[in-house]
Amino acid sequence: MMKQIIAPFFLVCITIVANAQQRDHRLAGLDSMINSILTEWNVPGVSIAVVEKNKVLFTGGFGYRDYENKKPVTGNTLFAIGSCTKAFTASLIGNLVKDFSLDLDAPISSYYPALKFYNSELTSNVTVRDLLCHRTGLPRHDYAWYSGAMGNRDSMVRLIKYLEPSAPLRQTFQYNNLNYVALARLLEITYQKSWEQLIEEKLFAPLSMKSSSTGQMSNASDYSIGYINKNGHLQELDFLPSALSGIAPAGGIASSANDMAKWLLMWTNQGAFDGKEIITAEFYKQAISSQMIASANLPSKLMSDYYFFNYGLGWYTVNYRGHYGVGHGGNINGFSSFVSFLPIDSIGIFISVNQHNSEVPRILHNIIADRMIGASYRDWNSIMKMQTRTLPLNAGNTVKATKPSHSFTDFAGTYTNNAYGRIVIKDSKDGLTGTFNRWNLKIKHLQYNYFTFFIDEQAFDGSEAMNGQFTIGADGAIASLQMPFESSVKDIEFKRQVSTSQIIKVDLTDYCGDYDFNGSVATIYLTSNSILKAKVPGQPEFELQPIGQDEFAVKGAKGVKIKFERDDKGNIPACVFVQPNGSLSVKRIGNTKVGTSGNSSNEDKSASVGKNDFTKYVGEYNMGGQQVKVYLKQEILMAKIPGQPDYTLIPAGKDAFAIKGVKGYGVLFETDKNDNVIGFTLQQPNGNIKAEKK
Repeated sequence: MMKQIIAPFFLVCITIVANAQQRDHRLAGLDSMINSILTEWNVPGVSIAVVEKNKVLFTGGFGYRDYENKKPVTGNTLFAIGSCTKAFTASLIGNLVKDFSLDLDAPISSYYPALKFYNSELTSNVTVRDLLCHRTGLPRHDYAWYSGAMGNRDSMVRLIKYLEPSAPLRQTFQYNNLNYVALARLLEITYQKSWEQLIEEKLFAPLSMKSSSTGQMSNASDYSIGYINKNGHLQELDFLPSALSGIAPAGGIASSANDMAKWLLMWTNQGAFDGKEIITAEFYKQAISSQMIASANLPSKLMSDYYFFNYGLGWYTVNYRGHYGVGHGGNINGFSSFVSFLPIDSIGIFISVNQHNSEVPRILHNIIADRMIGASYRDWNSIMKMQTRTLPLNAGNTVKATKPSHSFTDFAGTYTNNAYGRIVIKDSKDGLTGTFNRWNLKIKHLQYNYFTFFIDEQAFDGSEAMNGQFTIGADGAIASLQMPFESSVKDIEFKRQVSTSQIIKVDLTDYCGDYDFNGSVATIYLTSNSILKAKVPGQPEFELQPIGQDEFAVKGAKGVKIKFERDDKGNIPACVFVQPNGSLSVKRIGNTKVGTSGNSSNEDKSASVGKNDFTKYVGEYNMGGQQVKVYLKQEILMAKIPGQPDYTLIPAGKDAFAIKGVKGYGVLFETDKNDNVIGFTLQQPNGNIKAEKK
C-alpha cells in the first residue's frame, strides 16, 4: 500500500505447501524453484492460490509463517494483502449502485456533503468514479496518514481538505490511499454500518471466506507474522498498528490462500459464486475496464508482449503476453501481495509473502502465469534483480558546510501542519532529535538551516531520509519547518507553535502595569479570563500570545512582539516593542506592578483598582450550598472554598477579578444602588454560578 509498483504489474509471487490436491501438470516441478527463490531473497514464507475455470488448482504455502518457531505456512494462514483490499471496497460501491441507485458520475458532494477538498472546484466536481480510479488530482500524501497524524477514519476524511493537489481533476493518474477511505465513509454513512461490517456481510459471508479479517489477525489461530529484512536479518513488523486502523479500507484486509481462491473464483466467473450474483454484471464490466491511463507502458525489446497499464475500479488492467490481465499489488508493513486474473482465460492467481516491500510476489506470479498460459520461458528472477539493483550512493554535498543561523536550542519546539500533524524538535547533548507523530526522528545538520531527517523506525532503512529547511520570520525567530514529504507539490510547511511551557510558572501579573510609550501611557493588563492584553493610545487593544520566556507575540500583527526585561531581582523595569521596521524600548512607570486593568466592557482599561476598595468584597458567600469566604491577606484579596486551596483574586476591572493560576475563570461581584456588595458570579468556561453574600 505504501509502495505501488508501476513496473510490470504481472510480476508477482507464489508459495506452496504440500496438500492433498492433485497438482496440475503446468505447476509440476515448481517446489524446488520456489524454495530456491525464497532462500535467495531471504523470504520467510509465501501463500498461494491458483484457480482456473471455476476450479481450484492449488492452495497452500511454502516456508514459515513464524520464522523463529518454525511454524509452516498452510492454506489457512492469514497474510495481510495490503492494497489488494481496494477491490473489496470498490465491490461494496457496486452494491451501493445496486441498492441505492448511486450514480458513479455524480459529484460525491451530492451524497457526502461533509467531504471537502483543497478548493471549491474539486469539492463541487469530484465524483465517486474519480475516487475509484485515482484521478482527483491529489498525489499520494502518504506521510500524512502513515505517520499516524490523521487519526480515525472520519478524521482522515475531514483532513483531506488540507491536502494540496498537484494536477487538475481527471488530467492524470495519481494513486491515493485516502480516496478509498473517503469511499468507505460514504458506504458507512449510507448503510449506517461500519466498513468492517459491510465487508463481512456482503463479501466474506456470501463467498464463505471464513478466515479473512478486516484489520487485525493476531486473534486467529493460523496467521503469519510480518517481517522486514535489515542487513540480512529478519525482524518482526506489526502490519497495521492501531493508530492506522482508519486506513483499513485502502489496505487492511488479511486473508488466506483458501479464502482468496474463492475471491478469484468470483472474479473469473463474472461476479458470481456458487450460482449467486455477488456483484452485478454491469459493475463487474466497469471494474475491469480501463477508466484512467496509469502509464504509457510501451512495449520494449525485452518485453514486446507487455504493454499498456491502466486503472479500472479497484483494479489495474494490462496486456500481459497477449492476454488481457486484471490485477493489483499490495504492500503494507511486513507483507507484500499480488492478486490477478485473466478474464478471457478464466485464470486467477494470488501470491502473498511475509516480507516488507518484497519483489518476490511479482517474480513468482509471472513464473506461474507464464506456465498457465503456455508462454515462452522468461527469467523473471534475473529481470527483477536487474530492476532492483542497488544504485551507487550520491557523493554528497562538496560545498563547505555553513553553520545554522541560530543555536540548536532555538530550533527546538513544536511545529504543526493541519493534515500532516506535529513534528517536535528537541535539543539534546548529541544534537537535535525529534518525533513526527508516532515516529522517532534522527536529525543531522546539513547546510545552514537545512537538516537531514531520518525516520528512526523499523519499517525504514534510511532511504527515506529527506532534507528539511527551517525558515526565519521577520522578527528573526524560527518561524516554520518545511519538509518535502510530497515531491509533486511545494514543501509541506509545519508552523512553529507558541509554547507556554517556559512561562507556565510565571505570574502573568508580573507584566501588568503602565509603561512610558514616548510620553504616552501604554497599559499591559490581564482580562477576567486571564488573557494578557496591551493598550497603546490611538490603537486598538492587542492580545499578547506567549512565544517564550518573557516574550509575547502581538496577535494579528505579523512580526510584532513584546519582550519584557527583568532585573537581578526578577522585577520587570522595562519592555521592548519589536517591529519589522525597528524596536522601541519603553520603561515601566513606577516600581510596583499594577495587578490588572481592563474588562469586557468599554470602561477605562487604564484605571487601576485601588487596594482600599477590596474591603467591600470581604465576607462569606453562599454558592450553591457551599460557603465561600473572601478575605484580605496582606492587602491581597483571597477566596477560600471548602476542600480546595485558597485562591488569589487579581483585579481585572470594576468589581471584576481573575483567579490567579486558573485560566478562563473569573469573579464578578454584584452591588446594589448604594455600591454595597450583595453577591458574585463565578465565571467559568462551562457556565456561571451565582453566590449570595450573607
